[in-house]
Amino acid sequence: MPARPSSRMPSCLQQLGEASGPAPLETAADLRSYLATVPDPRARRGIRHPWTALLTSAAAAVLAGAASITAIGEWVADAPQRVLALLGFRPDPLTGVIRPPHATTVRLVLAAADGDALDRAIGDFLQERQTPSPGRKVIAVDGKTLRGSRSAKRTATALIAAMTHSGQVLAQRQIDRKSNEIPAFAPLLDGIDLTDAVITADALHTQHDHASYLHERGAHYLAVIKRNHPGLHERVRRLPWCDIRLDHVDRTRAHHRDEIRRLKTAAFAHIDYPHARQALQVVRWRRDMGTGKLTIERIYLVTSLPPGAADGSELAAWIRGHWLIENQLHHVRDRTFHEDASHIRTRHLPRVMAGLRNLAIGVHRQDGHTNIAAALRHTARNHLRPLTALGLA
Repeated sequence: MPARPSSRMPSCLQQLGEASGPAPLETAADLRSYLATVPDPRARRGIRHPWTALLTSAAAAVLAGAASITAIGEWVADAPQRVLALLGFRPDPLTGVIRPPHATTVRLVLAAADGDALDRAIGDFLQERQTPSPGRKVIAVDGKTLRGSRSAKRTATALIAAMTHSGQVLAQRQIDRKSNEIPAFAPLLDGIDLTDAVITADALHTQHDHASYLHERGAHYLAVIKRNHPGLHERVRRLPWCDIRLDHVDRTRAHHRDEIRRLKTAAFAHIDYPHARQALQVVRWRRDMGTGKLTIERIYLVTSLPPGAADGSELAAWIRGHWLIENQLHHVRDRTFHEDASHIRTRHLPRVMAGLRNLAIGVHRQDGHTNIAAALRHTARNHLRPLTALGLA
């Protein structure tokens, strides 16, 4: 027998559903005020839907798990009138009914959006929303190619991102099709406060210009030294590491292998790399528990941090934590949002969709979710949940 309208059962069930999962972060940040900085390229004649409302609705849909333009259109079409009003859509002056935009309209808007401006808005929003944490800010820089965006006439879209080791993307830029990640390094970080931050990157970004840029911005670096700098690599490799005391050792067992990581540091009076103060050696011992095969890997780094500025456990955590950008960002976009399987290629769409996915991942991590797939399912069960997370309700 169905419950009477006066029954408390539906409201209790609704409260129970709202209480499940981590609560959204309390913040005064409203995504709309940040998306308002993204320029509207449309001609003024014939505009039916506000530009900011269209961008905000796409962001909310991706926060609820929409992985394609079609899915975004379906989420907006299913949204109740109250949700459409909170997103910023205007009611019809005659009927008072808000008509949601068609999926084609959403596609055209996102394809025309300025990717640089959108990524700046998303990065500023996540920085404003983030709760300050004790200790240094540690930022990983790495690139990713959107494989599905490749066509017969152009190469795949490549992006470079800066992400905190806690999982929030602070900035993203598209790499020029005729270039690589190196020239995009400084422009990527220009809009981020780097004071006393530590920047981690792979060996491609072990460049003298990068080190000087970070020093001028008041930041420090952990730079991997490989054979692309043969002289520097040889000098660091030939240090008397056997006579240097061990600073940190860590042992883990996961993925059917036993791994031991040993870290040593050596102070330098002078080294042929700008502002370098210490050299580091990391020795990784990996034993496959199935086959018993043992592999030993030695990695060398230099850092601008002076001796005593960070202990061995912190340095080891930062070195290992750099690869979180692969696991917590690139892997999630590929596996949860099916980014590599997506064949979106129109104009700016590949880069814009990547930015919206960064926003969704960052917001969910800030709200305490560690399983992004579960967070998307939870958010999708109520149209108001993504709006609350984005500061709209």
